[in-house]
Amino acid sequence: MKISRSTRSVAGLAFVIALFAHPATAQERQMYRYTNAEGHAVVGYQVPPEFVANGYDILSPTGALVAVVPRTLDAGEREGMDSEAQREREAAEEAERMRRWDESLLLRYSTIEDIEAARDRELRDLRIRVSILKGKLRSLKQQVENYQALAADQERLGNSVNVEHLAAIDDLQAEIAATERAVTDRQEEIASVESDYQQDVERFTTLLDIVEMRKTMSAES
Repeated sequence: MKISRSTRSVAGLAFVIALFAHPATAQERQMYRYTNAEGHAVVGYQVPPEFVANGYDILSPTGALVAVVPRTLDAGEREGMDSEAQREREAAEEAERMRRWDESLLLRYSTIEDIEAARDRELRDLRIRVSILKGKLRSLKQQVENYQALAADQERLGNSVNVEHLAAIDDLQAEIAATERAVTDRQEEIASVESDYQQDVERFTTLLDIVEMRKTMSAES
C-alpha cells in the first residue's frame, strides 16, 4: 500500500509532538556532580569509579541537589572520628553522673552539717565492727596460745601431742587469718567512706547557692 506525502507529514508531526510531550528517558535520569582529576566540577549520568572515593553530589533530572555523598575517610581520619565520638560519649556520661550526684545531694541534705552527721554515723558503725573483730581476734589468739601450751606440756612429759589439739590449732589459725582479712577490709571501707563523704562535702559546697534559693522559695510559699 502506498502512503501519501500528506499522510507521512501528519505522522511526522505526531512524532514530534509526542517527543516534546514525553521527554526521552535519558532526560529523566538522575545526574551526578563530581570533581575530576583537574579539580573541575563535572556533571554526568554516572561517576567514574576512580572518582567515587572523593565524594559526589546526587542531582535531580532538573539539576537540583538531592543528596551529598561524602568522600571516603582514610584509616587515620576514621580513627580520629571514633576517638572524638568516644570523648563526646564520655563527656555526656560524666555530665549525667554529675547531674545524678547533685540531685542525690540536694535530696538528702540541707547543710554541710547534715553530711558530716551522716558520715559520723556510718563511721561509728564501721569502727564498732572493727572493734568487735579485734576482740574476736584476741580471743582466737589466746585459744591458740592455750593449745600450744598444752602441747608443750605433753612434749615435756615425753607424751605425744594430742592430735585433736593440733587440729584445733590449725582451725583457729585459719579463723585468725580470716578475721584479720575482715579487719583489713573494714579499715579500707572506713577510708573509702571518709573519702566519699569528703567529696560530697566539696561538691555540696558548690551547690549552696541552689540550696539557699530553695530555702527562700520554701519560705515564700
